[in-house]
Amino acid sequence: MSDPTPRPPGSRIALIAFDWDGTLFDSTAIITRCIQQAVVDVGGRRPTDEAASYVIGMGLMQALAHAAPDVPQEKYPELGARYRYHYMVHQEDISLFDGVLPMLQRLRERGFTLAVATGKSRKGLDHALQAVELQGLFHSSRTADQTAGKPDPLMLQELMEEFDLTPEQVLMVGDTTHDLQMALNAGCPSVGVSYGAHEPEAFVALKPLHVAHAVAELHQWFEDHL
Repeated sequence: MSDPTPRPPGSRIALIAFDWDGTLFDSTAIITRCIQQAVVDVGGRRPTDEAASYVIGMGLMQALAHAAPDVPQEKYPELGARYRYHYMVHQEDISLFDGVLPMLQRLRERGFTLAVATGKSRKGLDHALQAVELQGLFHSSRTADQTAGKPDPLMLQELMEEFDLTPEQVLMVGDTTHDLQMALNAGCPSVGVSYGAHEPEAFVALKPLHVAHAVAELHQWFEDHL
C-alpha cells in the first residue's frame, strides 16, 4: 500500500473502489468457462452461461456452491481445486479492458485514492496485479478471503477505516449486482458497468449513480461528475 495522494478539491468522493474481474480485467468469459468445466469435472451438471457468470464477484467457494447446487458439499474442495486448475491454465489469456490503464492513471493524477475490492483471493489478485504491472496505481485492496465475500459490506468498511473516510466519500464501481449491493449495504454510492457479468437491467433497483456501457464512457463520467 502506498500513501494516498491529496484529495481533489471540491470533490465529495475521495476513494474509488473498483471490482476487478469484469470491471477492470476482461475475464468474464474465461471465468464462466472455468466454472462450468470445474463443475463437470466433479460430476455436476454443467451450469448455463448465465448461471456461471452470475456468481462472478462472490468469494470462490460461495460462487461455486451457488453455480453447482447438485454437487455435494464434500466435493467442494475438489471443485475449488478444479476451478483453480482451469483458471491457472487460462489466466495469461486475460487482459485489461482497453482504456483502463489511462483512466486509472488520470484518476491518480487528479488526486483520488484508488482501491480494489474483489471476490478474488489475495494470491490471485497479487498475481494479476503483477502480471499487468499495476502495483503502483492502487493505494489499497481487499479480497474475499481476507474479509468477507460480497455483498457483505466489510471490504468497503475496512477501506473507510483505513483511510478515515465516511461512506459518502467512497465510490464503488462494479459489473455485478453483488458489487452494487455491497455498496448499498455499506451506505456508499456506486457506479455500474454493463460490459461485464450482469445485465444492467438488474442494477436499477440498487440505484447506481450511473451505468457505463464502455470504459471510455466510464472515464468520461469521472471527468464530468467527480
